[in-house]
Amino acid sequence: MADEILMHLRASKRVKSEVSLYDPIGTDGEGNEITLIDILGTGPDDVHDRVATDADIRLLFRRLGRLDAKERRVLELRFGLRRSPRKTQREIAGIMGISRSYVSRIEKKAVSKLQAEFSGEIDR
Repeated sequence: MADEILMHLRASKRVKSEVSLYDPIGTDGEGNEITLIDILGTGPDDVHDRVATDADIRLLFRRLGRLDAKERRVLELRFGLRRSPRKTQREIAGIMGISRSYVSRIEKKAVSKLQAEFSGEIDR
């Protein structure tokens, strides 16, 4: 479906400078017209979910600030936060000059702290 959207947008770009979400991009198996809005899923639940996810991400980054520097660094490298590529525990150990098992313990402790934060067990 993403290919259909891109194809439609490229074709429309040559014809006009604006694209409507209600532009037809094809038909389904039953011959019904399909529009961009049908594909993009812009229902109220989708918007709500996106806003909630964005809020959770902001909250996560605020909570990361409560971790010590080693914990924060391990999670950033491990999960590819702050636009860095994801690393294995072994790679992180090499970068930080510590053992892989120590990376594992730091990661486990940091994740536990964040889980406690999100479940409300630690004062905000």
